[in-house]
Amino acid sequence: MKKVTLFFALLTICLGQAQILEPVKWSTSVEKISDTEYKLISKATIESGWHLYSQNVPEEGPIPTSFVYDESEGAFKFIDNTSEENGQTIDDPVFQMKIKFFEKSATFIQKVEVLGDASTVNGFVEFMACDDSKCLPPTEAELIFNLKEFAEATPSIAGEQDIIVDNSNSIPTPNESEKGLWGIFFIAFLSGFAALLTPCVFPMIPMTVSFFTKQSKTKAAGIKNAIIYGISIIVIYVLLGTAVTAVFGADALNALATNVWFNIIFFLLLVIFAVSFLGAFEIMLPNSWANKVDSKADRGGLIGIFFMALALAIVSFSCTGPIVGTLLVQAASKGGLAPIIGMLGFSLAIALPFALFAAFPGWLNSLPKSGGWLNTVKVVLGFLELALAFKFLSQADLVLQTHILEREVFLAIWIAIFGVLAFYLFGKIQLPHDTPLKHISVGRLSLGLIVLAFTIYMIPGLWGAPLNLISAFPPPQNYSESPYGVGFSKVSEGGVQSDTNHDNLPEGAHLLAPHDILAFNDYDKGLAYARKVGKPVMIDFTGWACVNCRKMEQNVWPNPNVLNILKNEVVLISLYVDDKRKLEADEIIESKLKEGKQLKYIGQKWSELQTLKYKANSQPFYVLMDHNEENLIDPIAYTPNVEDYYTWLKEGVSKFNN
Repeated sequence: MKKVTLFFALLTICLGQAQILEPVKWSTSVEKISDTEYKLISKATIESGWHLYSQNVPEEGPIPTSFVYDESEGAFKFIDNTSEENGQTIDDPVFQMKIKFFEKSATFIQKVEVLGDASTVNGFVEFMACDDSKCLPPTEAELIFNLKEFAEATPSIAGEQDIIVDNSNSIPTPNESEKGLWGIFFIAFLSGFAALLTPCVFPMIPMTVSFFTKQSKTKAAGIKNAIIYGISIIVIYVLLGTAVTAVFGADALNALATNVWFNIIFFLLLVIFAVSFLGAFEIMLPNSWANKVDSKADRGGLIGIFFMALALAIVSFSCTGPIVGTLLVQAASKGGLAPIIGMLGFSLAIALPFALFAAFPGWLNSLPKSGGWLNTVKVVLGFLELALAFKFLSQADLVLQTHILEREVFLAIWIAIFGVLAFYLFGKIQLPHDTPLKHISVGRLSLGLIVLAFTIYMIPGLWGAPLNLISAFPPPQNYSESPYGVGFSKVSEGGVQSDTNHDNLPEGAHLLAPHDILAFNDYDKGLAYARKVGKPVMIDFTGWACVNCRKMEQNVWPNPNVLNILKNEVVLISLYVDDKRKLEADEIIESKLKEGKQLKYIGQKWSELQTLKYKANSQPFYVLMDHNEENLIDPIAYTPNVEDYYTWLKEGVSKFNN
């Protein structure tokens, strides 16, 4: 019994230490289209919790899935590109771009025409797999298609897609979906209150409530009619959201919102809306629509009340239209029921006051009188629309990598927009439809101070400040003219001084921006330098397209305690397992993991080193070792907790010093 227990204990330890992961398995099949044409089908089976990236990934994003087929000296002709399923698209917070990937399974199809007598098609696929805590280096898998073993393809309807899309891959988990919809509802609800305070809607509250209370024979009837009126408003806007979803479809809305050119169109639309709010012109529906609807409202009863609500929606369109349009654009990026939920929140905020003031008419006396402050609300909304517009333009610029709207330019535009808004609120600037200001109200002054403080807060961002309050809006810090800010080159961070500088770096070393950590990308040179200066080595197995590597560098490494160790107490060697630079001819060696395969790229060399020496193949992966290349402490992987990471570093360095 003791031997069995010992056996399982040892087995558990071995399994815990072994980290060779293979979350993606590939299988192939063939479908015959005609006597000479076939479909080569590659299916990836993906373990739960892992995902495989699409073939189409923006530049500077993760490694895409790619297929290479052997043409066997003209024996085959490959038709079009390899097609794939719809998959799932997310807005990646690290890469700041829309990225498509697959979960559970993915099917890829390549059409081929056979020109010779060959019966087998050979190829390989290169891919990257990630989960929520780590990414694996680019991996190659061999693909073999036997044309003699095929299934007859079902004749397809002209224009039908080659692949039946499994929409289950694109459905978020219930918690994520529910959280996203609640967020949309809350934002839409606040937007509805903002629309309520515009010149087109606010004056309608006392007029409409007074109408219902005077026309109704009893107070209860007046309350009932006002409630029906409010419900009618909600129904009208929800029908609008439903119509948008039905016409375009949930998936199409998401595709439009993530498309470069539609981001540009959204930018132009929001600019037009903003200029309208600022008073240059008004966006109005045809007067004939309002007249026809108003005539229907005279019919009375439930139908008359509904048409009164519709008349309100049409008449107030010049104020509510831009807000509704912006909400639909934002909700489109979520797809599914998001446009409907957005319109529900927006209309509820507008309808609620009508029902409440009808129930308690005395409250009308507490409402502020209509006046110039309503136009001020409209102008403020115009500035906010203008600022938001540049977010859409920024997204298009990031995907196209044109570097036109880099971080400094984006922040300069926002500083200008909110700076002018502050001057407007202080009464230094007047726009069309503004009434002359004899004095500034306390509310307007308070809002002006908040906007001014926000403007001043953004200014240090030009010199490299992270601006965490608005981190979701401007481009990332590395997408800029200077990684340290305008006209600035730093040699220290967070009060941590470094014993290296930009002008006196060892051979093969560089300073890793934006933290200025001395780093090597070559194992031998880094180890030699560590022996020279008498410091331990920290190996950082990383990747250019590793999401969690960037999270560690952005969120954990800047901590002063961690940064002090990385700068002054260890020698950092960062080995990029997806480095596609070719090795020199005399450095190309045979792989020890896969017989007959040569290591031709730098990344393959470091990936194999990690696999052979540390029995791991995921990134990030951190190793602390001495000059004899022995581990000072057990290696660790993705560790987002700063205290845990600092404890690991401190313990390893202490063992080296002792």
